[in-house]
Amino acid sequence: MLYKGPRLLELAKTPTHLQFNKFVLTGYRPVSTAQECLRSLFYMHNELGNIYTHGIPFFLFLVLLPFSIPWMEVDCMWLCVAHYLACLSPTIGSVLYHVFMNHIGGEQVYDTLLSLDMFGVCLVNTLGALPIIHITLLCYPTIQQAALLIYILLSAYGIYCATTARTNVLRLRAFVWQAMFRFGLFLFRVYGSGVGSPNSMRLFVIMDSLAVLGGVVNIIQIPERFSPGLFDNWGNSHQIMHVMVICSIIYLHWGTLEDLAWIKSYQCPTE
Repeated sequence: MLYKGPRLLELAKTPTHLQFNKFVLTGYRPVSTAQECLRSLFYMHNELGNIYTHGIPFFLFLVLLPFSIPWMEVDCMWLCVAHYLACLSPTIGSVLYHVFMNHIGGEQVYDTLLSLDMFGVCLVNTLGALPIIHITLLCYPTIQQAALLIYILLSAYGIYCATTARTNVLRLRAFVWQAMFRFGLFLFRVYGSGVGSPNSMRLFVIMDSLAVLGGVVNIIQIPERFSPGLFDNWGNSHQIMHVMVICSIIYLHWGTLEDLAWIKSYQCPTE
């Protein structure tokens, strides 16, 4: 690497609040100042993969997504803004969390960073769904506005649950109501009077499936559970979850683009 880092620690010698995966045995950074945390971007340790699996996509999304979003071609530009922010939000908090989690501030700083990380995940669930709700209920403006309000309130509750949860299981459960709400929208598109691009549904289903699968992999901690120590630096469950989250965001983007292109030419039927 570009920088010779400090002597890394084994699991038993790292602070207890960082011992959240008993199957990752080595490669822990010592307690560090903010500057030392930033230097860890340039040497090998067991959080490096987590940093870059979200750090690189963040910069790619930041630069490239605006070129594909039809900002001026839709009547409601807020749909584009919400979607763009949704795609960026989970990666920002994640990178900050993984870079500074071993900060000298200890568990208090760690908890703040973890809450920030979870807030970013909540935002992609919240902002990412708003265009889906708006378009699905396009022909029912009163219900549309009510659904948007309900989903925002539901998301606020989810944010509270996710940022105060103490285990990965509880954090995943915090998103259940949002997922069920979106599933109801998908059913309304398929079996009811909901509208939207016929090509977007498959993309949205894959999006949610990848997100759920990534969360489950992170909870059950595979593959490192089967070979503790082998996946300390690369290929562990958290990195797999990161990759699945990025893939989920890409499918969200593709599905939303399909809907935004479709809405330009759609007219609700008149009674």
